[in-house]
Amino acid sequence: QVQLVESGGGLVQAGGSLRLSCAASGVTISNYAVGWFRQAPGKERDLVAAINWNGGSIYYADNVKGRFTTSRDNAKNTVYLQMNSLKPEDTAVYYCAITRDYSNFRFDTSYYYWGQGTQVTVSS
Repeated sequence: QVQLVESGGGLVQAGGSLRLSCAASGVTISNYAVGWFRQAPGKERDLVAAINWNGGSIYYADNVKGRFTTSRDNAKNTVYLQMNSLKPEDTAVYYCAITRDYSNFRFDTSYYYWGQGTQVTVSS
């Protein structure tokens, strides 16, 4: 079956960096766009970044632009989210998800499969 497994979360001080990985199994990830979402306690799930099948088109939310970078290694069936200059407000559970419908990447209902999430906590 299809599985997406996020890893790389943890506790970091403000200004620090983390790199999240999203490893796919049971699916060829090069056939899909990938979205990174996050959800903080008591808040809605928000799109952070999205990358199309070959990395030729990438979206970042305004509040992470210039600090976060998403990339993909289709040979490894893995997508990454490099997070630099982290802020306490970046604290959330981060999820990756896949879709064939990149034209609607902003909408979480467009995504077929989701990972279980990884916690990112940024201390001040």
